[in-house]
Amino acid sequence: MGRMRGARWADLLRGLLLPVIAAAALLMFAAALSSLDQGRAEEDMRQLEETLRRGCVACYAAEGVYPADLEYLQTRYGVQIDEERYTVHYSVFAENLMPDITVLENEP
Repeated sequence: MGRMRGARWADLLRGLLLPVIAAAALLMFAAALSSLDQGRAEEDMRQLEETLRRGCVACYAAEGVYPADLEYLQTRYGVQIDEERYTVHYSVFAENLMPDITVLENEP
């Protein structure tokens, strides 16, 4: 009788083990996808900030002054900003100093 009880427990454990393993695998897959999305979003923000800085340097090299505002960079140097996705803080101290540029991602 003890042997029958042990066999039932073993069958029960085997029956529960597969769903538990499958659920754990799905959770790890979802976490990995989330991490990839976050990494891509951070890279996109970094690239936008780099593009803005390069545009500022190109303007300074061509005109001898940094752009007075973002609109100037966009119209004269072709810099494009997805304003639905990003907010850009652009602060100019002086014409001969690189502007302070901060890119933030908007909340969805």
